[in-house]
Amino acid sequence: MSRLEQFAEFRRRMNERIMGFGNLDTKRFWALDSSVYRAGALDERVKELLGLATSLVLRCDDCVTYHIIRCIQLGLRDEEILEALNVALVVGGSITIPHLRRAVETIDECRKLTVEELNSLLA
Repeated sequence: MSRLEQFAEFRRRMNERIMGFGNLDTKRFWALDSSVYRAGALDERVKELLGLATSLVLRCDDCVTYHIIRCIQLGLRDEEILEALNVALVVGGSITIPHLRRAVETIDECRKLTVEELNSLLA
């Protein structure tokens, strides 16, 4: 199983488990998280790039992986994604470099997948 498949399987399994608790606050937060990334004054592509950059600054590898998958699903080019990562590098400093390396590896892994395989990761 690839690293991306492991990520997707763990995410699915744990999301199901967490939502199974039925906590209303958790459900509300996840609903907010979903709605914030929908197109509004900013389109989805810009919002995903913002999510990606902030995730790198916060050094959340799972978040970075998720946002890279979404960016690629939305048709962003590597150059666009890397510009957002460079902004995050400036804001986050050298401590984000290991996470930047993993982000680039994730982009490379995603680019090897078909559209269907990529879509199945977050289904």
